[in-house]
Amino acid sequence: MKVRSALVALCAIGALALTAGAVAPAKKPADPPPLTEAACADLVGHDISARDIDLPTAGASVETATWTGDACEVTGWIRAVTAPQDMQFQVNLPADWNGRALQFGGGGFDGSLVTATGAYTAQPAGTATALEQGWVTVGSDGGHQGGAGFDGSFQTDPELLMNFGQWSVKKAHDAAWDVVRAAYGSAPEWSYFIGGSQGGHEALDAAARYPKDYDGVVANYPAYNVTMMHIGAVNFRDALLLDDGAGWMSSAEVQTLTDAVSAACDPLDGAADGIISDVASCDAAFDLGSVRCADGSDAGDDCLSDAQIAAVEKMTTDYDLGIDIQGSSIFAKSALLEGALYQGFAGFGSGPRDQGLQFQVLDATSRYGVAGGDPSHDTYTFDPADHEQRIQELGEIMDVTSVDLTRFRAYGGKVILTHGTIDDFITPHNTVQYYERLEERFGHRLDGFLKFFMVPGWGHGQGVFAAQYDGLGAITDWVEGDVAPEGLVAGDGNPGADRTRPMCEYPAWPEYAGEGSVDDAASFTCVTE
Repeated sequence: MKVRSALVALCAIGALALTAGAVAPAKKPADPPPLTEAACADLVGHDISARDIDLPTAGASVETATWTGDACEVTGWIRAVTAPQDMQFQVNLPADWNGRALQFGGGGFDGSLVTATGAYTAQPAGTATALEQGWVTVGSDGGHQGGAGFDGSFQTDPELLMNFGQWSVKKAHDAAWDVVRAAYGSAPEWSYFIGGSQGGHEALDAAARYPKDYDGVVANYPAYNVTMMHIGAVNFRDALLLDDGAGWMSSAEVQTLTDAVSAACDPLDGAADGIISDVASCDAAFDLGSVRCADGSDAGDDCLSDAQIAAVEKMTTDYDLGIDIQGSSIFAKSALLEGALYQGFAGFGSGPRDQGLQFQVLDATSRYGVAGGDPSHDTYTFDPADHEQRIQELGEIMDVTSVDLTRFRAYGGKVILTHGTIDDFITPHNTVQYYERLEERFGHRLDGFLKFFMVPGWGHGQGVFAAQYDGLGAITDWVEGDVAPEGLVAGDGNPGADRTRPMCEYPAWPEYAGEGSVDDAASFTCVTE
């Protein structure tokens, strides 16, 4: 009860702070003088009042300011109110500033500082970073410091949980903007956010919760509904435990399945190139029975038993959790029968009771977010139905599922939303659910401020087609030049790959035109049938 009371108190403070609204950013004066090494050094020790951060903090201060010759890299700490950890942030100030700012999202459970000095999510290799182009760039640790992998222990502290769920985006923004004003004498004229996975979630948080602070966001494969993603993964757990664990599949058995899917579905788009683009036709063309072992029993790596086929069917069917989390109870189906690979970090682990990535996130959030770190918690027997109220509370804190984009649209904000068709961590059908909710809410008006691109062959930041595209240029052109993102082209970032594909607006997909190189985007046309 103490944790719940502390959370209520923190949320009340945050609500009061946000009621006042953020001050509209000042316009950058024309041709400001370049930032100097001396001015950079003067930022060390700069203090930021709690009044200048529109959420609960005890203020912030700059710890380091390092001059690189072209920029000033500033790190600082945002002091907690009650939590055992402060929040770290970094803001990079170019010597010759273009008046724009780009905030970077994190990943996973965050917990380590995003320096924002390198490439943004899915940026084409070899292109100049935003900082090199003269942008102010901003990153943070997501509100806490954590261990490797999915360390969910921070979820037992109300303030750290709120930071991760929705506050870190705003806290880092406000602290960074204060530093920018101290360095240049004015705040950014234009403000953007780009991220993938949890960073994609944070991009949608930026748009939905803090619409006055951002002009445009790019959300790649977003973990917008963290609570449903993690708790709903009981569907994976239970599938692999079917028949006392007989449903579990080794990486070799998964490879047998995905090879069969590829053989049936790769040519459907006109090009046998390892990429399944016509996903809808694949659903109809592939027969799961084609990989069944002769008598349905486990006969090795070259076929699937009846228990394994049942597990696949369970994972590739929408799962009703039976708990409404921010307006939805559905854990979206896996893309395992549409090209998702489930190898490596996203695989099923070494056995039915040593499962992989989906189990790890279920374990982290059920153990700490739901059970509060109870040492007797057993994730293999965890039943979400026993914790409905707490799960719904977590959804209110961590998810952006039901947060409306109306205010962001009203302020002129723009959103580029992307996902890959073979994402084996956050299924693409999860983002389709989000997009369909937006379509229902906005109708034909949606196209005026949000574009959704589904990219065949792209996984969770990797895949057979590791998409890279100029998201920053596209969102900037749309916001500042009113040029909507059309005709976008993605390159394949895999080592040695030299091919491009058109980025088609959902539900369209790229079909080979029948002539020209299959490695050239110009040889493909976006179609819907």
